[in-house]
Amino acid sequence: LAKDLGVDLAAVVPTGPGGVITRDDVHAAAEPRPAPGEAAPAAAPAFEPFPAPEGGGVRESPAVEPQSLAAIRERRVPVRGVRKATAQAMVDSAFTAPHVTEFVTVDITRTVRLVERLKSDPDMAGLRVNPLLLVARALLVALRRNPEANAAWDEERQEIVYKDYVNLGIAAATPRGLLVPNIKDAHAKTLPELSRALGELIATAREGRTSPADMRGGTVTITNIGVFGIDTGTPILNPGESAILAFGAIKDQPWVHKGKVKPRKVTTLALSFDHRLIDGELGSRLLGDVAAVLEHPKKLITWT
Repeated sequence: LAKDLGVDLAAVVPTGPGGVITRDDVHAAAEPRPAPGEAAPAAAPAFEPFPAPEGGGVRESPAVEPQSLAAIRERRVPVRGVRKATAQAMVDSAFTAPHVTEFVTVDITRTVRLVERLKSDPDMAGLRVNPLLLVARALLVALRRNPEANAAWDEERQEIVYKDYVNLGIAAATPRGLLVPNIKDAHAKTLPELSRALGELIATAREGRTSPADMRGGTVTITNIGVFGIDTGTPILNPGESAILAFGAIKDQPWVHKGKVKPRKVTTLALSFDHRLIDGELGSRLLGDVAAVLEHPKKLITWT
């Protein structure tokens, strides 16, 4: 082996028992050694050098710790304004009100057809008519049939406050963050009035003109997650409110209709509610009534 590697055995330092030269000793002697006064080769850098700047030149590669590399690829933004207020409100709600969420999948083909007919109705001329409008009306009808669900919990006085009005909140995604303005006295509005109020509320929110007064005093809220193509979710209550209804995406699905499988317009509704105020039976009735109206919109007449 020493002959093959060109090693002079006289220069090998034995490390084996009794001064025996081992294979590792021969390999160690074969490794090149720096000449006197010559520095040992530097260890490989821990990280690849930074690329040279455009236009040539040499850029030194500083010694960078792993956490510093992460910081280069991260941004930190102070939490303030709407984002801070929303975050605090969601934490307060999540850890104060015991949430329960129930779901129902429903055929809303008739409601979708009614929306199309209403678009050509003279009484709705110039107004925005969409499924959200009829979901809002369905929730208002359901609350009229289940008034105990329209309430608030007063922790300080240890009282349940039942409300004979509905300030209907609409969750709106805006450049400032999530806002939940509400339509005051939505229960007393006709369908054209509700459509006008809904359109103004959303436009004002998107333009950043929503005032604090617009977001106070809500009783229940609708969040339209279907516009993002989402089927359902478990929404968190707006603080001080009893319930929030998530309206999922409307999709064509095979559905048993009049004994036959047909393509129908189907959506999923999710209702989160404060279990201190609304027990399972009441919550189920409320959600069931919303679904019933959307499946058979003629109940907008027979139930009101």
